[in-house]
Amino acid sequence: MSENKPKFRRESPELRREQLIEATLRVIARKGVSAATVREISAEAGVAFSLIRHHFKTKEDLMCAAYAYHMQKMAQLSLSSATDQTRPLADRLRQCIKDTLSPPVTNGAALQVWAGFIQMVPHDARMKQIHRDTYLGFRDTLEPLIAEALTANKTPWDPRLVEHKAIACNAVLDGLWLEGSMLPDMLPAARLIEVAETTLFAILDLPLATAPIDIPT
Repeated sequence: MSENKPKFRRESPELRREQLIEATLRVIARKGVSAATVREISAEAGVAFSLIRHHFKTKEDLMCAAYAYHMQKMAQLSLSSATDQTRPLADRLRQCIKDTLSPPVTNGAALQVWAGFIQMVPHDARMKQIHRDTYLGFRDTLEPLIAEALTANKTPWDPRLVEHKAIACNAVLDGLWLEGSMLPDMLPAARLIEVAETTLFAILDLPLATAPIDIPT
């Protein structure tokens, strides 16, 4: 008589690292960076204290990995439609605006995590490099959209002009994301998206689209 025992499946190191990073982010979102001790993170992840040390040599290594993971995830959520060439340029731009200024990108947990890490950036060279890389990556994704918009509008452009406009567009989205995350009752997503669309389309000298794009309320 055979027994149907569940088969043991060893999780890959990459998956286990990701689980530890996500546990770290949950702790930071609830309690802040100062409370994210290795012991607290191991309890959140439901693993032995020593397992974190197995995957990350130091707590600083874990925090850097968590910051990079968080920033990359937020950028991916914001810009996933930017390269979708099956959609018109205006629709792609509006979708990026909507994704950047709507949950889950704009919510209390994402803001708490960002606020916890950002205070470390000026004092930690690795954190500063992660922030720089993510910022430039966001701009690098925006720049082809901007070049396409200028070309469509028959506006002469060079890389410096595209960079200038990418810096401006990024600043608008960053500012609205920050204020909307902190003051969601005063600045709901629909209002933020309206302001961002008006401003970014003006920066790019594009006609403001009028068709609805399922703006959240």
